[in-house]
Amino acid sequence: MYFCDDGSVISAVYGSEILDSRGNPTVAATVVLRNGVCATGMSPSGASTGSHEAVELRDGDKSRYNGKGVMNAVENINKILSKVLIGKNVFNQYEIDRAMTDADGTENKSEIGANAILAVSSACVKAAAKTKNMPLYRYVGGISSYNLPIPMLNIINGGVHAKNNIEIQEFMIVPVGSLYFSDGLRKSTEVYHALKHILTEKGLSTAVGDEGGFAPDLDSDAAAIELILDAVDSAGYSAPDDFMIALDVASSEWTDSSSQGKYLMPKHNTEHTTESLIMYMKGLITHYPILSIEDPLSEDDFDGWKQITSEIGGSVQLVGDDLFVTDKTRLRHGITERYANSILIKPNQVGTITETIDTVSEAHRNGFNSVMSHRSGETEDTMIADLAVGLSTKFIKSGAPCRAERTAKYNRLLQIEREMRG
Repeated sequence: MYFCDDGSVISAVYGSEILDSRGNPTVAATVVLRNGVCATGMSPSGASTGSHEAVELRDGDKSRYNGKGVMNAVENINKILSKVLIGKNVFNQYEIDRAMTDADGTENKSEIGANAILAVSSACVKAAAKTKNMPLYRYVGGISSYNLPIPMLNIINGGVHAKNNIEIQEFMIVPVGSLYFSDGLRKSTEVYHALKHILTEKGLSTAVGDEGGFAPDLDSDAAAIELILDAVDSAGYSAPDDFMIALDVASSEWTDSSSQGKYLMPKHNTEHTTESLIMYMKGLITHYPILSIEDPLSEDDFDGWKQITSEIGGSVQLVGDDLFVTDKTRLRHGITERYANSILIKPNQVGTITETIDTVSEAHRNGFNSVMSHRSGETEDTMIADLAVGLSTKFIKSGAPCRAERTAKYNRLLQIEREMRG
């Protein structure tokens, strides 16, 4: 319990409808304190979403934004959450988040909307940090917030993030040989531009996908990896010493609803079983310097996850995104059953900052790595950069070094590094 003067009490909460990076509506919320401090939080939105995520409330009114409007979520902030929170001390973040969750009354936040609740939760923690005159990462992590995450930059987009013929959703470079975040980001940007030059020379598209990565048509997933390795070499670096590769397979998008344990890659109409998909992943890590694979199997293929973790979990990071959806209960089950060895962290999957903190803490207590992540529909909000530092996540995903909603997070981390290094 915090004992503070009345200045830290919430006096107003209001929501608004804004646009995300894909031109779709999303939710912003502003919290005002009696001391005059105000702060705004914004909710991102995913294209590739797990079915177990907290629910993003959309209006469904086809006359506005093709049904994607969020005015109902905004009204829930203005009419419900404001009444719940006005008069509460902003430093009591757990009490604030519990009160909003209780007001919603559902397991998946479908009544008020996780997009509404997260925007308010984010605004509250920002307002608390501003009141203490502290950087957000320091307010969240205290004296333990001293490490910057390693960036995982998505420089070739496929899957549902791009209208090309690449099945795997994200091909990322990881600057493993860099001592400082700024060095890793610089080298990664050089590789990104080298890749653009190579694509241009080959007559391939340099248009970018939702997350800023290039989206050419290629013969195979392996061809994408080969292009990236060529770009690493062209930029004057080497793999695996300076860079390694990370993949987001997003295989839940391939699930064949007509047959359990079957996968269908839609762009090439290629069928896989759990066993053949595991063999495919094993082949990739045998031939290429791959550090991490996210969602190699679908969110409910538990036997497959247990098998792949047993077979290659000792040599590669296996990241559960749709598998865990930033949910502590699902993570605990995975830890007990030995699914994966790392977790992706997306605050909007679970809906509050404190639930996000609890899930990261649970992961770290049990030897799991954590990867802080953006969404494909992003905003200019840089909060995940501060959360990554404050919660000591080992990695951060924020897309390519391209598009302002992506670079905003990287630029915030550069600023944090300067503060830490003096």
